[in-house]
Amino acid sequence: MGRTIKNLITGKTIQIPDPLETAVEYDGKVMITETDTAGIITYANRKFLELTGYSKEDTIGSPHNINRHPDMPKAAFQDMWRTLKSGESWEGIVKNLNQDGRYYTVTVWAKPKLDEKGKIIGYIAGRKIPDEGIMQSALNRYKKMKEAE
Repeated sequence: MGRTIKNLITGKTIQIPDPLETAVEYDGKVMITETDTAGIITYANRKFLELTGYSKEDTIGSPHNINRHPDMPKAAFQDMWRTLKSGESWEGIVKNLNQDGRYYTVTVWAKPKLDEKGKIIGYIAGRKIPDEGIMQSALNRYKKMKEAE
C-alpha cells in the first residue's frame, strides 16, 4: 500500500493509499489550509477535511503533502516553495489524493503569512475548481515532467 506520514502533534502514523482512477466530486467551495514555515498544517477548513477525507486530528500537525498525488512531479512543488519562500504568491494546478485513494484536481493559490515585522511565519493556501483547458494542459505537462524524474 502507499506511503506513510507521521502527524507531529499526535505521533500517529497515517497510511496514504495507493491512487485509484476515480475522481472525487468537488462542489467548488473554497478549501483553505494554513501551514507553518516547514509545511506542517496548522489549520484546515471544513471543505478541505470533507474533500480529503481526513479528520481534523489527522490533518492538523501533518505535513501538507498528506494529500499529494503520486502523479505530481517534484519540480512543481520545488517551484511553489521557492516562490513562497521568496515572499511571493504562487498559483498553479495540483492533482491531489484523498484518504480513500480517489483524486481531485484544483487550482491552488498560496501566499506567505507575515508577522508585524514582515517576517514569513507560515503560508495560507486556497483551492478552487480549475478551468478545464488549463487543467488538462498542466496535467499533460506534469506527466512529461514526472517521466523525466
